[in-house]
Amino acid sequence: MMTTVERLSFQPLIPERWPDFEQLFGAQGASGGCWCMWWRIARREFEANGNQGNRDAMRSLVEAGHIPGILAYHGDCPVGWCSIAPRSEFGALERSRVLKRIDDEPVWSIVCFYISKPHRHQGLLR
Repeated sequence: MMTTVERLSFQPLIPERWPDFEQLFGAQGASGGCWCMWWRIARREFEANGNQGNRDAMRSLVEAGHIPGILAYHGDCPVGWCSIAPRSEFGALERSRVLKRIDDEPVWSIVCFYISKPHRHQGLLR
């Protein structure tokens, strides 16, 4: 069954939706234990954290009231993720020599899109 954009709904990642985030990201944290922390913390910390530490760091952000992104749902099933926040929340992005700020305007950044494997190649990111 094909998932269409018209059938999707979107919700912020809040503590009550943490189980959906875990379900979507799976045991490995979506991409090699990232848990969408790659752009948020220093590289050393990211590597030292490993899968479980990065998971715990993201959960701590959510439980502290931060909204680190938006979950996409097909019915009640979480099928996608977009990490979006003020650029200032992405420490590694702020320190990047390659992706330097172009001015002092406060901006938001999208640093990750993730779609669950069964729902890929269906045009959800179009």
